[in-house]
Amino acid sequence: MEKQGKVYIIGAGPGDPGLITVKGLKCLTEADVVIYDHLVSEEIIRQAKESARLIYAGKKGGAHTLPQEEINRRLVEEAKQGHIVARVKGGDPFIFGRGGEEAETLVHARIPFEVVPGVSSAVAVPAYAGIPLTHRGYTSTLAFVTGHEDPTKDESDIDWKTLAGIGTLVFLMGVKNLRQITANLLVHGKHADTPAALIRRGTTEDQETLTGTLSDISRIAEGRKFSPPAILVVGDVVTLRSVLNWFETKPLFGKGIVITRPEAQAEEFAGLLHAEGARVIRFPTIKIVPPEDYHDLDLAIGRLSRYQWIIFTSANGVSFFLSRLKELGRDIRDMKDIRICTIGPATAATIEDQGIRVDLVPEEFISEGVVKAFREFDIKDNKVLLPRAEKARDVIPEGLAMLGAKVDAVTAYRTVNSGKDKSELDTLIHEGKVDVITFTSPSTVTNFVEIMGREYAIPPHIKIACIGPVTEAAVKKANLPVDIIQERYTIPGLVDTLAEYFRKKPLKNKE
Repeated sequence: MEKQGKVYIIGAGPGDPGLITVKGLKCLTEADVVIYDHLVSEEIIRQAKESARLIYAGKKGGAHTLPQEEINRRLVEEAKQGHIVARVKGGDPFIFGRGGEEAETLVHARIPFEVVPGVSSAVAVPAYAGIPLTHRGYTSTLAFVTGHEDPTKDESDIDWKTLAGIGTLVFLMGVKNLRQITANLLVHGKHADTPAALIRRGTTEDQETLTGTLSDISRIAEGRKFSPPAILVVGDVVTLRSVLNWFETKPLFGKGIVITRPEAQAEEFAGLLHAEGARVIRFPTIKIVPPEDYHDLDLAIGRLSRYQWIIFTSANGVSFFLSRLKELGRDIRDMKDIRICTIGPATAATIEDQGIRVDLVPEEFISEGVVKAFREFDIKDNKVLLPRAEKARDVIPEGLAMLGAKVDAVTAYRTVNSGKDKSELDTLIHEGKVDVITFTSPSTVTNFVEIMGREYAIPPHIKIACIGPVTEAAVKKANLPVDIIQERYTIPGLVDTLAEYFRKKPLKNKE
């Protein structure tokens, strides 16, 4: 018996990846095939399983990558082949999203399906602009209207006279027909001085809001060359934006922050930046790979009981060491009599998550801090294991040797060039979407220079931020300026420092 396929019609929300529902995300991660639209966040699509086949079906500026008839055919075809299909749509699939048409197609083809509602842009976008659609002091009536009806219809189905009497109106996809929309409302009795707002790319770091009145919002939009995707809100509640504008006032709102650390280690950084309103640009300059030869690490693991201390200088060192320990048929019980030192709380957390207690975290999260901390201990004749990157400074082994310890520094992993294409970042820089480039280690700096070219000139308006004096020294050695330095040597600390830096700058005027 052939496997029965199924289609999930999923609303992914209006842009902010955090607005997809728990069920929507679960269904997405189960899918064998993902058919997604233009306005679905890349961060959401990244959650699909690695083996999933991705099919882009977006429409941008009226141009269809796949016509609706082809999308319908694909849904049926993929499901008939036994696949779990995630049809991922922006906003809510049943609010001006043609999800109903796709569901009808599946019914006719006898394909099992589920609809997973999404957060509609009609609700979320005004909320992110500080506009509550209803408010006891303003109005309790609300209508959602399409600003772009089916072009094949002979006449409009919109009852403009009734709409003119409703307190709050939300028009989706209405920028191109803005003049007609405002003219129809005015003709049918809506007051010319009724507050109005246009919100472009709502809930994203590129959100832009224009405010005016029903009589002048069209002229303002044309003067600013305001383009889709955007929604129009008409009603007295728009005046509350001056008090409730919470999103566009975030300290990093709209700032393009480049993350150069490895892709696998960018999640925490990206999440913290996103929470502060930043446009996160992932441009990993390095990737972490196993050593070419495990000989020295295997030898150290084989005589683990001889060591009094193990020092981990990074979460990578922890991960590769423990992975190799397991591969050799050993486990954490072999570390029971060994004391553990780590550089920084993040590295400590990585090992403590494995049920291993950390004995020492120096106050200074650098190699020099480790040597300084060990001066408080009697480590004469102690054997110390240091699993680290292939290329690393010898501050720790040399410093501890002077205290009488015997240090075995072994390669647990290598840092290599990521192979990123220079043009990816160059294009964003030329488009004015980059405000800060961050470096979290010397290797991110050296490989950035390799990728972009030693003669590459970073525009002066782009700031460079880095963690700690060692990374700062690498930036200066590469003849790059250091504008923002984070002294606590942690990712949360760097985000706090960036937020504080831009908090002191004047906010963009989006009005």
